[in-house]
Amino acid sequence: MTDDEFDVEFSPESNGGFGRELDKDDRARAEALRRTVLRKTIRRERARRRRGESPWTWLGTFGLVGWTVVAPTLLGLAAGIFVDNRIDSPVSFTITFLIVGTASGLTMAWHWVRRESESEDER
Repeated sequence: MTDDEFDVEFSPESNGGFGRELDKDDRARAEALRRTVLRKTIRRERARRRRGESPWTWLGTFGLVGWTVVAPTLLGLAAGIFVDNRIDSPVSFTITFLIVGTASGLTMAWHWVRRESESEDER
């Protein structure tokens, strides 16, 4: 995308039908706005093209999803060990909280991946 693709001429005849001629300040502000919008559009398009190119992006996403599962699993394990050390019960709270932590982590990861894939489809 280049600056030439968005080349727009500003003249008193093409003032958008506002009923007055554009003076020098109006033209300068319109040109500054056009350049700002063009610069941001080009930057956004470059970022979108680069987004899928880097293997670091993929590894970062993989790591984020992994930690989304690992953190609740470890918290559930720690909570289960803590409760098992405090309460004498025939039920193993360590296994119970480990399963609950893993299930909640997988659920959070599934929601995160689904949300990201939906936002990819919208682009």
